[in-house]
Amino acid sequence: MVAYIIARIEVTNLEAYKEYARKTPAIAEHFGGKFLVKAGAFEQIEGSGPDRHVVIEMPDVATAKAFYNSPEYQKILPIALEHSIRDLVIVEGA
Repeated sequence: MVAYIIARIEVTNLEAYKEYARKTPAIAEHFGGKFLVKAGAFEQIEGSGPDRHVVIEMPDVATAKAFYNSPEYQKILPIALEHSIRDLVIVEGA
């Protein structure tokens, strides 16, 4: 069953973060991932939230976890963690 990686991100250093943002799509695609949302324009309807939203569709939860835990992604993850504040979840699709 399809799964989604959903991230809500407040970028604290955009120039440094760009390297992470540039490299992530190729890694996700290697795992069959497809970016559905990648920091597009948005309108805050309720509550408050960060300035960046990302949704990646993955074939299933196991593959989403494999992507996140892969050596390729783990290599660039410190860039994101150092230059942003974020929440990230894996959600099973309907």
